[in-house]
Parts: sequence; C-alpha cells; structure tokens
Amino acid sequence: MAKFRDVAAFDDSASSGYTMLPWRFTSLDDERYVATNMAGEYLAMSREEIFDFASGRLPANDDLYTDLKSRHFLIDADTDVAVDLLALKVRTKLAPLANFTGLHIFVTTLRCEHSCPYCQVSRANDDKREFDMTEETAMRALDLVFASPSPAIKIEFQGGESLLNMPMIRFIVAEALRRNATAQRNLAFVIATNLAVLDEETLAFAREHGILMSTSLDGPADLHNRNRPRPGKNSHEKAIDGIKRARTALGHYNVGALMTTTAASLSRPREIIDEYIRLDFGGIFLRPLSPYGFAIKTKTYAAYDQRKWLNFYFEGLDYIIDLNLAGHEFIEHYAAMVLKKMLTPLQTSYVDLMSPAGIGIGAIVYNYDGTVYASDESRMLAEMGDTTFALGNVHDNNFAEIMLGEALLNPLEQSFAGSVPGCSWCAFEPWCGAEPVFHHATQGDFVGKKPLSSFCTRNMSVFRGLISRMEADPEVRRIFERWANIV
Repeated sequence: MAKFRDVAAFDDSASSGYTMLPWRFTSLDDERYVATNMAGEYLAMSREEIFDFASGRLPANDDLYTDLKSRHFLIDADTDVAVDLLALKVRTKLAPLANFTGLHIFVTTLRCEHSCPYCQVSRANDDKREFDMTEETAMRALDLVFASPSPAIKIEFQGGESLLNMPMIRFIVAEALRRNATAQRNLAFVIATNLAVLDEETLAFAREHGILMSTSLDGPADLHNRNRPRPGKNSHEKAIDGIKRARTALGHYNVGALMTTTAASLSRPREIIDEYIRLDFGGIFLRPLSPYGFAIKTKTYAAYDQRKWLNFYFEGLDYIIDLNLAGHEFIEHYAAMVLKKMLTPLQTSYVDLMSPAGIGIGAIVYNYDGTVYASDESRMLAEMGDTTFALGNVHDNNFAEIMLGEALLNPLEQSFAGSVPGCSWCAFEPWCGAEPVFHHATQGDFVGKKPLSSFCTRNMSVFRGLISRMEADPEVRRIFERWANIV
C-alpha cells in the first residue's frame, strides 16, 4: 500500500464529494447571505459561495469548506462525526423541555397606586381588597407548583403592586419553604415591585429568605415620572430610593430593573442607558411595548411602529457597544439572549425566544382569583376579554388537566416554529421563538401571517443587525461572545 496518496487527490478541480447536512439561508444585506443549520450555527457567505456549496462544487481546499465542515454543514469521506455532534447540540438546546415549568408567577393583588398609561393589566384602586389573592387560592396554586417536575422552581410575585398584599407574600414563602423541605427543589423567590411602598419590615423579610427584587426604571426622572405617574409625581424618586435601600439590604446584584419603551423614550436611548449606568446596573433590556391590556385601551401601544423602535434599539445597542469598546462592560440583555442561541449550544429561558413556545412550559401564571394562564401576556390578553389562554382554575383543575388540556396543547402544536409556514424554511428559525399569544392578539390565530408580523420584523432585523456587527469587527464579536456566556 502506498504511504502517500496520489497527487490527483489534491487536485483543486476535483469534486469535493461532500454531503450537505440540513441547512437554510437568507439574505444578510445587499451582498451577503447568512446560512444556518439545525443547531443554530451560522456562516456569512457571498451569493457565489452559497451557489457553489449548494451545487456540490465547493473545493475541499477552500477555507469556506473547512468552516462549513467544522460547523456541521457538511460531511465527507474523511469523517461523519458532524452528524453526531449536530444531534448532540440539538438535544442540548431542547433538553430544558424535559424540566417543564420552572417559573411560577403569583398575582398577589391587582391593587396599585401607580397609574401607568402603558400598563398591560387593569389595575384596581389600592383600597379594593376583593382583588387580593386568598390563602386558599395560594395553597391550591402551590399544589400545582410542586407538581411540576422541574428541579428548579422560581416563584415570582406580581401585581398590581405586589407589596400591597405583603401578608400573602409572607404566607406563600413560608408555605413553599415548608413543602420544599420534602420536595428538595432549587427554590428561589422574586418580588416584582415599583418600590414606592417598600418598607424596612419587607426588606428584612426579603433579606432573611434571600428574595430578589425586580423593579421598573424607564430612564431619567422626567421620563420615568411621565411614563409612570403616581400621587405626588415622585415615582422616580421613590424608585431610586427603593433601589438604594434594597441593594443595601439584599446585596447590589440582587436588585434588577426593567424599562419599557414608550413614544417619549424613542429619542432618548443614550439618556436612558446613561441612567442605568449612573445607578451602576450591569445592563439594560431595551424592551418594546406589547399589544395587551391597558396599553391598548389608552392607545399607548399604537404610539409608535416597529421601524421607530428598531431605530431606537440599534442607536442604543451601538452606544452600548462603544461603551464596551472603551472598557466599560455593560450588556443589552435582549441581544445577549439572542446571542446565547447564536453562539452557544444552550437555550434561553426567555419565553419569547422559545420554540416550542414558552407558554405553560417556560412560565405559568396564577391570578389572584385562581385562574391559571399560560403566560403573563395571556393574563394581559384576558384583561381585554379574551380568555383563549386561560388554562383552568386552581380550585377546579389539577396539574394534568391544566398542562395537558387543549387550551395549552393546541397553541403549542400549531405554532411550533420548526413546522409552520414562514418559519420552517427561515434561516433565523433556530434563534427565534414561537409566540402564539402575540399572533393571536394581533392577527387572530396562533401562527399568524409572518410577512405581516411585527414580531417577525423585529426579530429578523435584530438577528441581521447582530450578525452584521460581529462580521464587521472582531472586537465586537468578542464582546458578543462574552454576553452570550453571561446570561
């Protein structure tokens, strides 16, 4: 047997003899395309490179051939290990499905002393206690929480203003801890609050039980007060004071903040980001409004379109990139969650980017009256009179009836991005999510017409924007890789 192969084996003109693994492509810009495989690995390619690869004419000595092979786009006579590696990455991304529901949201009350025009739920005056969760309802809801097979359970308290029913939060925490002594889950608690009614007794309780706090911060004082009015016109002052006191009691990194983009925010992305930096937050989620609840009634949702939000988003993202390039580490959290799907074999827990959809699987909501909803957005939709995603009631239904009922299984089956028109052949499908609640709210069905979907328009623009920035600057790619491995 010859020790070396014949020189003909290295002939550039010889056929490569490779087999393509499943892949898709779409335009990236006027000159380039982006190709993806089932695991979300991607490559930016020219039109000619796409054509050569698809037609089986890509030479084996081409650098692109090596890249495609290493990222599991092809196999050849040298090795077929790519098939096993691709399968492993796909299994890794889907593995969290086996854990089922990990986030359980308790709406302790609808009462609230703020009157935010973009609020996505119908709030109640803070003296109307008939909108408070009862102990009986909480006990029944906890039955469902601990019926979930998830090894990690997070209970989040929402409202209204959740702290207006602090006795219920105390009750649920105590009862959950009692049950967990037997269940032995990785149990965590989060209080979502505007911080305006935060007192020292609550802080002491949160510190004792390791409870995290999440609040709203829409930007500088004038913008925050305009977006989130309350008696005294001091919501920003209350929020900042609450953040400082909560950090002192709970630890700096145990207090998070979330902003919502209104029409008044669109011209001020840098000021909003600067406010988060001034308060020493490590990142920001540049979040658009959602088409639900009070935000629709007050016409706040219609105040701007996707194009305006995308301009706002990318101005903010580029400013954050410049900050990082200058040495100040700061994250845009939506980009980081997308990049986690792009650059790692892992899945994000953010419901909007999950496929199958995250409703029910990623999170579930127990309303103050015991109604169980597939997601927080489902509860908001019900506030508009549409109970499509109401899964049952803790007083009437058990875990199996709620989680295996048609109200949840139908939208999950119909909207799975891997098999629906407009998604199944989209190159961005491995990074995107199925959002049946959004499409039902805006188009009247779980799937929606994708060319008319603002959800699709927004995500495809973000995907293209992230790839373009990575491809243009290796330093930006290194920043993005760090973000992907932090969230």
